Amino acid sequence: MKRIFTIFLTLFVASSVWAYDFEVDGIYYDIINENEVVVTKGDNGTVYWYSGNVVIPSSVTYSGKNYSVTSIGEDAFYDCSGLTSVTIPNSVTSIGDYAFYRCSGLTSVTIPNSVTSIGAQAFRGCSGLTSVTIPNSVTSIEAQAFRGCSGLTSVTIPNSVTSSGEDAFSYCSG
Repeated sequence: MKRIFTIFLTLFVASSVWAYDFEVDGIYYDIINENEVVVTKGDNGTVYWYSGNVVIPSSVTYSGKNYSVTSIGEDAFYDCSGLTSVTIPNSVTSIGDYAFYRCSGLTSVTIPNSVTSIGAQAFRGCSGLTSVTIPNSVTSIEAQAFRGCSGLTSVTIPNSVTSSGEDAFSYCSG
């Protein structure tokens, strides 16, 4: 019985640890194919790394191989309250679910014309955001994408957006 418990505990701990393939200049990446990477969460076990102003490059080189940065992954900046601004390159086509969830210090984000979708709860709880311009390339904004962004006073949504998820802008009291 003790052996089964030890195996179970080991599997549980291993499954709950954030993993990434490599890090370059303080940004963490997962390789998704031979030419592309996704920005992912970096974790030292207790403290998440992203803070301040983050500029994501359009491509990154690792072990002599060049990769295009094509998406912001699910949970990539989750709960990074010290994050103040993010510049996303034109190579990125999607912003994943919970990507910037509860980044309360985030005051500025530049969403490029290459992005076509904004995931569920992607910016939920980003109370420091005051304005958001969604580019013409975006066709879908998923459920609760900007929920609880209480500081928002200006949102520009283009005609290209053909679907908006439930409560996409709920509790945006500003």
